Amino acid sequence: MTRTIPIAALGFATVALSLSSLASAQPKESVQTAAGSLSIETVVDGLVHPWGMAFLPDGRMLITEREGRLRLLSEDETLSDPLEGVPDVFNQGQGGLLDVALHPDFESNRQVYLSFSEPGDEGATTALGRGRLEDDRLEDFEVIFRMEPRVKDENHFGGRIVFAGDETLFLTLAERFQFEPAQDPSNHLGTIVRLKHDGTAADDNPLLDDEEARDEIWSYGHRNIESAAIHPETGELWVAEMGPMGGDELNRPEAGRNYGWPEVSWGQHYDGEDIPDPSDNDDYAGSVKQWTPVISPSGMIFYTGDTLPEWQGSMLIGGLSEHGLVRITLEGDEVANDERIPLGARIRDVEQGPDGLVYVLTDEEDGKLIRLEPLEENGN
Repeated sequence: MTRTIPIAALGFATVALSLSSLASAQPKESVQTAAGSLSIETVVDGLVHPWGMAFLPDGRMLITEREGRLRLLSEDETLSDPLEGVPDVFNQGQGGLLDVALHPDFESNRQVYLSFSEPGDEGATTALGRGRLEDDRLEDFEVIFRMEPRVKDENHFGGRIVFAGDETLFLTLAERFQFEPAQDPSNHLGTIVRLKHDGTAADDNPLLDDEEARDEIWSYGHRNIESAAIHPETGELWVAEMGPMGGDELNRPEAGRNYGWPEVSWGQHYDGEDIPDPSDNDDYAGSVKQWTPVISPSGMIFYTGDTLPEWQGSMLIGGLSEHGLVRITLEGDEVANDERIPLGARIRDVEQGPDGLVYVLTDEEDGKLIRLEPLEENGN
């Protein structure tokens, strides 16, 4: 049973924390994978549509709930009260409080970044903001980027935050279910933006010299991206993008390239109308892989831990409609293997813990944080 305690009672001194104690519950079930049998352990439940998570340096975890709450998970599996200082969100449809990420220098500046659906008189938009984590609240939270234009619709906000190694970050966006604007770089719809840590456009972005394009754009012609990660060896961004009826895509977005939505797609419109398949040409960048039926990707990491050595270098993608994880093995820029790991729930996010284990969030009214652990480590 999840307990809630005031966060002030936790203190903020560094905790000598082992995440093996963070999830002490006995495994209730297991799943067979190419890495062997893994236990599926519920660390905490009672989360209302959790969306993103980030481990603090002391081993505790920040978790967002789509309704607009940011929680702190302690070492004894208790959730804090919602932190104060979090922005108001557009909690309708697919909108709400989305991703959470720590500044690379968090230990010195305590900065936490949030993406969220921001309400407004002219409609909602995807916004990025940051604040300083102090005890029971975010101090001095400020919005540093907003997707333009605003749209009166409840769908497709994107929202993954990925810090690169060059003092920039990527924010994945979406076309807000508006279709054609994704082909127009004079707006942010259907784009990935690359920003400096203060939210301004990176100095070497590809469209800076185009007076009709937004300076922040890295790539465009995307539909809805909720999965993104940096390759640990190449430093390149990879994303998994939601298609319509069929045609989810795995992409390695290149600077300034157009990825074709809605002119081309591996899927069909929801009314059954056909969309031309992508083909190799100079107009649109091709995808690395496509999934039909869809997996509905949300959340992504490259696994680098030692606890699951068979997974080292693999890409792990959360699957909403897949109800599990998808493990991708790459050979260069090509997919060598695609393993499905059923978990029996819509998976919204995936993260690697400091203990080298894999943690996932389930997208449910009674959402859970789940830990995957080799059964051998539990003596089973």
